[in-house]
Amino acid sequence: MNLERIYTILNNDKKFDIYYNERPVWVQGINENEQTAKVGFVDNFEEKDVFIKDLYERNL
Repeated sequence: MNLERIYTILNNDKKFDIYYNERPVWVQGINENEQTAKVGFVDNFEEKDVFIKDLYERNL
């Protein structure tokens, strides 16, 4: 995934299925300088900073 796609998702009311390492996540925020996103995992309360390039959508 890239920064442009993240912004498209964040600025849209539609639901998107985003994954990191086969786990569904929701994006809490982004750091453009480091190209990272703070994500929360849907299956528990864990949060993690990950590289945007490592996020993906299942249907694409």
